[in-house]
Amino acid sequence: MTYDEILIEINEVINLIKPYIRRDGGDIEFIKFEEGIVYVKMTGACVGCGGFESTLRELVEDTLLERVPGVIGVEHVW
Repeated sequence: MTYDEILIEINEVINLIKPYIRRDGGDIEFIKFEEGIVYVKMTGACVGCGGFESTLRELVEDTLLERVPGVIGVEHVW
């Protein structure tokens, strides 16, 4: 899979999970993909939320790891 194909897949997954995050008043933005790590910024109600870390790991990271070859992790950008 080429770098451009990976970027397309990442964006498709982010767009797939956005409605779930927005439902609770938050949002997510894809920032970059570098050395296997997807960098995202979560905003809105996500900031300061007690479920932030579990949403980042269990929803965002797990979905990306499952669906996009080449992704090895997710990091949040403040």
